[in-house]
Amino acid sequence: MSATSTAPGAGSGAPARRPGVVLAVILVTQLMVILDATVVNIAMPHIQQALHFSPSSLSWVQNAYALAFGGLLLLGARAGDLLGRRRVFLTGVSVFTIASLLGGLAPNAELLLAARVLQGIGGAIAAPAALTLLMLTYREGPERMKALGYYSLISSGGGSVGLVLGGMLTDWASWRWGLFINVPIGIALVVTARQVLTETEPETGRFDVAGAVTSTLGITALVYGFIRVAEAGWTSAEVLVSFAAGVVLLVSFVLIERRVSHPIVPLRLFRSPVRAASYLTMLLIVGTMFGMFFFLTQYLQGVLGLKPFAAGLAFLPLTGLLFAQSRLVPRLLSRIDGAKLMLAGSTLVTLGTIWLTQLDARSTYLADVVGPLVLFGAGAGMVFIPLVSRAISGVAPEDSGAASGMLNVVQQVGGALGLGILVTIFGTASRNSTSTIPREVLVDGVHAAFVGSLVYAAVSLAMIVFTVRPWKWFRSAPEPVEAPVVVDSHV
Repeated sequence: MSATSTAPGAGSGAPARRPGVVLAVILVTQLMVILDATVVNIAMPHIQQALHFSPSSLSWVQNAYALAFGGLLLLGARAGDLLGRRRVFLTGVSVFTIASLLGGLAPNAELLLAARVLQGIGGAIAAPAALTLLMLTYREGPERMKALGYYSLISSGGGSVGLVLGGMLTDWASWRWGLFINVPIGIALVVTARQVLTETEPETGRFDVAGAVTSTLGITALVYGFIRVAEAGWTSAEVLVSFAAGVVLLVSFVLIERRVSHPIVPLRLFRSPVRAASYLTMLLIVGTMFGMFFFLTQYLQGVLGLKPFAAGLAFLPLTGLLFAQSRLVPRLLSRIDGAKLMLAGSTLVTLGTIWLTQLDARSTYLADVVGPLVLFGAGAGMVFIPLVSRAISGVAPEDSGAASGMLNVVQQVGGALGLGILVTIFGTASRNSTSTIPREVLVDGVHAAFVGSLVYAAVSLAMIVFTVRPWKWFRSAPEPVEAPVVVDSHV
């Protein structure tokens, strides 16, 4: 990376201090917070036995982290704007590191969930500051696109790396090491960041606490309602109250954002139809990916009988292709419209999800699992990089923190809300299974969850088609006439 990149300061244009090291700090931080969304996923059966979780409550090990992370990301982004992004970044990484230590030491389910919430808070403080620092360090153009390629690789592929790492640590040591491993990494990040990051000039304004509270509680209420449906049913008073509270809180959030002078989500971000569609598409695709990770992990261990490490290694085709795509796609974007890559990638993800719905008790890894993973890896790599670029390009400098935070929010909320809905589908199908053999009951539940994931994938593909309007590519092709023809290449 060029040393002439813009320093992460007040826009003075001074050279960044060792921009390559700055990028490394940002990428390792993003990897750490993304890993923790899945590193314990592969160890779920061991955590369930050790801390006595019920089958439906087990998903809270993941959702407690995702909800705290996603719900507070916007406030974390605003904190970076008002307090200085270097200071906020260091605070977030420190909180995350301490929470990881506490989670690894947790003697019961309640304390583990509390530590996961604290991890989510630390991630919500650090992640948006990291992405904003990346945007400020590298100017718009090839340098930023290359940096965003690495960032997108971490965001999309970090989850599968977490599965491999989590399986290795669970098999060779204990599931607790999936949390302990963050401690030395976090300490190294704090030491390095203090040396290479330049403080940004704080902006004037206030915290939108009411917006943060209503958005976080509203999303949590909806996810809680979906998860409780799996055990209590749709007519349960607890479920109905959760859904009603979630809707009321989220409506209140929108009304608050329209009135406050310094909202955590400036509604002007959604004036661009392309940006709004990019956020929604990201939410749906991440929901598809989280569902695939969570339920394919259950299938690999519960049906195919793989050990945690072997189940983690089973995701290597996906991880390898995501890495390859992170190097290839930024080069392709200089020659191919990103919209075409997104359309092709989303189509591959949808086909991979269709393939997963065909899994049954007689399926094998090589014949029936590798193929969907290849399609997922190739497709997601083609979607995420241009999608991230579309979501944050053209944003005014004063909204850069909010735009970065919103991008992270839809990733985390998409995962939590998507998984919450899929857990409900899984639980309902498992209860209605005609078999009494646990392995076959699990197959029925996983099949239903993959059908739900297919709905996410299909809707995200429809969103991309609606946004990029591929029929224009054919309609705007030059006609075979002698007169010059002006081709409308705008997508």
